[in-house]
Amino acid sequence: MTGNGDFGRRISYHRHLLGLTPEQVADRADMSAGYVQHLESHLGTPDPGTVTRLATALETTAEDLLGGGHDRPPGPGPGPEEPVLEVLDREECLRLVAPGGIGRVAFSGRSGPTVLPVNFRFHEGAVVFRTAYGGPMDQDLRSGVKGVDIKIGFQVDRIDEARQEGWSVLIQGPAHHVPQDEAERAAEADITSWAGGPRALYIRVVPHQITGRRIHGL
Repeated sequence: MTGNGDFGRRISYHRHLLGLTPEQVADRADMSAGYVQHLESHLGTPDPGTVTRLATALETTAEDLLGGGHDRPPGPGPGPEEPVLEVLDREECLRLVAPGGIGRVAFSGRSGPTVLPVNFRFHEGAVVFRTAYGGPMDQDLRSGVKGVDIKIGFQVDRIDEARQEGWSVLIQGPAHHVPQDEAERAAEADITSWAGGPRALYIRVVPHQITGRRIHGL
């Protein structure tokens, strides 16, 4: 039965995230490319050994490929026995956020401190995300003064519970509402919003300050 089930979708997602072909994944996992393609396009889950090999090849965990723990926040388990907290330089921070993905917009809203997740891309030296005209981020991120943008925080992270390591990057800068006559250029970032709906307003955040940390074991 074909249908691209959850396991297959997760293989495909991680493969595309790493920019790998089925042949490259197969080589890493010591299996045939045809089998990788079969797993991506058919329902069902292979044996635990195959799952583990695929997880290693895709630089993730078996639990992640199997969809375990997706309804709980990351990080409830123990950290590394001898943790090392590494401060990341600007270049490394930019490398980590360059692929885009999901980040969190932090700002002072009408009801107080607000943090909202968005799909984003790093495009032409800035974080770019989409929102709806008239929505909270449209109204709350306007200063009311022409030429003056509100400074916000934008946070991105990645947690690997199996390896007990992860990183976090914080970008701070002004949130600029892209005018409609410049929206076509912003659209080149090719951002797909998971939330769907009409999200024609593009917001650019040019980093004024970037900080990051990585935690790992010795």
